[in-house]
Amino acid sequence: MANCCNPNRKDKKPTEASIKTQKSIVNRLNRIEGQIRGIKSMIEKETYCDDIINQIEASRSALHSVQIILLESHIKNCVVDQIQHGDTDVIEEILKTIKRLTK
Repeated sequence: MANCCNPNRKDKKPTEASIKTQKSIVNRLNRIEGQIRGIKSMIEKETYCDDIINQIEASRSALHSVQIILLESHIKNCVVDQIQHGDTDVIEEILKTIKRLTK
């Protein structure tokens, strides 16, 4: 994730924090993947609809949490780095992303 914004930069090495964040995101996604498989199984078993809807909401919420963690990491690392290197266009990009997330 250290080179998420500019993979051509060779001077940007992964930090311990970025490696930890990446592992956390992958672990969360693995759990979400399991939740989705569980939802599919519930549908195949004709589980009560309200129970399925609750599981879908839990999965959606978990995915949103991953999105927030990734956004936070992106701002702290990529956006700050790009601004420090004179790329202020990244500000508009991140504002558009935040607007999409808050709809």
